[in-house]
Amino acid sequence: MKSRTLRAAAPLPTGDDKVAAVDAMFDAIAPGYDVTNRVISLGLDVGWRRRTVLSLGLAPESVILDLACGTGDLCVELARHGLTAVGVDRSAGMLAAAQTNAPLVRGDGLTLPFRAGSLDGLVCGFALRNFAALPPVLAECARVLRPGGRLALLEVDVPSQPLLRIGHRIWFGKVVPFVGGLVAARSGAPRARASAAYRYLPASVAYLPPTPELLALIASAGFTAVERHPLSGGLAQLLTGTRS
Repeated sequence: MKSRTLRAAAPLPTGDDKVAAVDAMFDAIAPGYDVTNRVISLGLDVGWRRRTVLSLGLAPESVILDLACGTGDLCVELARHGLTAVGVDRSAGMLAAAQTNAPLVRGDGLTLPFRAGSLDGLVCGFALRNFAALPPVLAECARVLRPGGRLALLEVDVPSQPLLRIGHRIWFGKVVPFVGGLVAARSGAPRARASAAYRYLPASVAYLPPTPELLALIASAGFTAVERHPLSGGLAQLLTGTRS
């Protein structure tokens, strides 16, 4: 029987195996997830989320979906800017650990529980690489957004500058798995699962297609003005577009 826990030494799972492994991982590390993110990103993730929300450029009270909302960090940021947030995530553990007043729904990115064209915007934080396949998820994002609705996808990245790339490789390849696993375990997550989860973080960048292909996938799903914005020297990236 295959383990549902992701292991750094094993090939990255695909298809249904990936879905099962990611579900199990996020349920396990939900306790202390927000604290761990602050630590391993050195607090930079707070500014990245703010930039994501600001990139929407939507009027107050616009209804925004936080896809793969996790514990609701982006929902909180949306509310700070006067936007109406609703979150969807597959992980029951993450939803149980959420710290937001926004309504949260357990659901799948392939079948979002919203009418076509009913939302003004959609954000997604650090989850693109966790979906089994991007085209159907992006198509579903386009379905639920009204024409002119805005999309903002926050993801990890790898710096192009050589020195930054070396530091990034050391930090995310060596330090993050140790520190992330330790912090998550002290917050109540099982130690083995926590360590495996934060080994997965640097490895999972391999799931992301090259930038031109990723931008083309977003455009072909039904978005115009698709742009990529490197953040913090390429440690993260913000992908934006407008529903055509």
